[in-house]
Amino acid sequence: MPRFDDADFGVDAAPSGARSPRDHRSVAGSLPIPSDANNTVEIPATRSSISDAAQFMHNLSLSPSTRDRRGSRNSFGTSLPIPRSPRVSRLSSVARAGDESVSRDILASQIQDMSQEKVAAAKNMAFAFDIDGVLCHGLEPIEEAKETLRMLNGDNELGIKIPHILLTNGGGKTEAARCKQLSEILEQPISTDQFIQSHTPMQALSEYYETVLVCGGEGQAIREVAENYGFKNVVHPKDILAWDPTVSPWGFFTEEDRLEAKPRDFTKVKFDAILVFADSRDYATDFQLCIDLLLAENGKMLTRSKNPNERIPIYFSQGDLIFPTNHKGPTRLTLGAFRIALEAQYKALTGEDMERVIYGKPERATYTYADEVLRSWMQQIHNENTLPQNIYMIGDNPMSDIIGGNMYGWNTCLVRTGVFQGEDNDPQNPANFGVFDNVLEAVKAAVRKELGQEFKFKWNPKVNPVVHGEGQSAIE
Repeated sequence: MPRFDDADFGVDAAPSGARSPRDHRSVAGSLPIPSDANNTVEIPATRSSISDAAQFMHNLSLSPSTRDRRGSRNSFGTSLPIPRSPRVSRLSSVARAGDESVSRDILASQIQDMSQEKVAAAKNMAFAFDIDGVLCHGLEPIEEAKETLRMLNGDNELGIKIPHILLTNGGGKTEAARCKQLSEILEQPISTDQFIQSHTPMQALSEYYETVLVCGGEGQAIREVAENYGFKNVVHPKDILAWDPTVSPWGFFTEEDRLEAKPRDFTKVKFDAILVFADSRDYATDFQLCIDLLLAENGKMLTRSKNPNERIPIYFSQGDLIFPTNHKGPTRLTLGAFRIALEAQYKALTGEDMERVIYGKPERATYTYADEVLRSWMQQIHNENTLPQNIYMIGDNPMSDIIGGNMYGWNTCLVRTGVFQGEDNDPQNPANFGVFDNVLEAVKAAVRKELGQEFKFKWNPKVNPVVHGEGQSAIE
């Protein structure tokens, strides 16, 4: 696996004496079998009740905990490269925050001139929002999120834009497509320049690898994502399935897949890396192709390497095991489940741990990249190329949003509208700024702390800048 020189992206190793999943299980337990039925016979187990998967589990797959002080789930301390610029190979913004009338801009400017201390405090704070479970559930908005974004975009007593970015472990589409969708759902303009998906920093890998297998997402949209990032030769799993349908005995291949696929003789293609950008929609095919290439000699299909440690690298855009949806029951499995299953398969076949690299929250590289995006966004909305000192991470997942923000030194807020549903703070990864019912309550608490308890969260169109109070507007 290639190594990177960026010392800033180094990670901490797992603590000595770290326990495996087997340590947390009791071998004495058994499945509850009804004993009052006369026509059943209980057959004693002939092997351990420990899960088959547990013996193959890579110990780094365990969710990190603030209590363990582990900084990364990546194999062997591997560093993560990120782009040196927040907009390398990015699509242009699809929406800009700032559609107020000229008269309101002038009036807000006058108010801000007379409230310089508050303005300075507003520019010295910023928010980083998770999306699913914080701002929306799938395509359904969380109503408090709409009011939150309106306030941060200028619907407040100063008429000032308070810096904020969206930092999500979601993905599967281009940044432009996702921002357009979110702008419609949340009824507020969201720019690609303030938006980070799990795989956005992975564009840096295009400088290292030329031919890549890219997995995940709906249809073949992920191909456009990778090509937009600058990868020269992007192969989608359906391309290989179109070339040889027998490669995946249990996969599915539709007529639409056939029309979009780009088959060729893949025995003549040397793959440099595997990039899992988003959740698989065809587990059978993606599992099979990942295993094929991980076991291949020099990244070539239909070959097998004699040394399993000499293989092409595999990258995952994020490591979350579960995520919130609009499903009424418990949270759903996501990309981390695919990764853990692939690790178990690899170890069962080779006896070796599968080296892999994970981006997304809570990896330090993602937060370092977020700093660059925030600094650039400050330049756009306030013409100041600075990084606010008081940054608040608002998330619903203690194992990614909160642990990542805590370890990076941000203020963290845990909301109850997604993965987390507890009454008290999470015991393993407690939010250092507190727990809130929803994103609006969290933002209000942070703004009051930084700008004062009396700060008003609505713009008053009749405010008089001369007296800075109620009355006829000076420009009417």
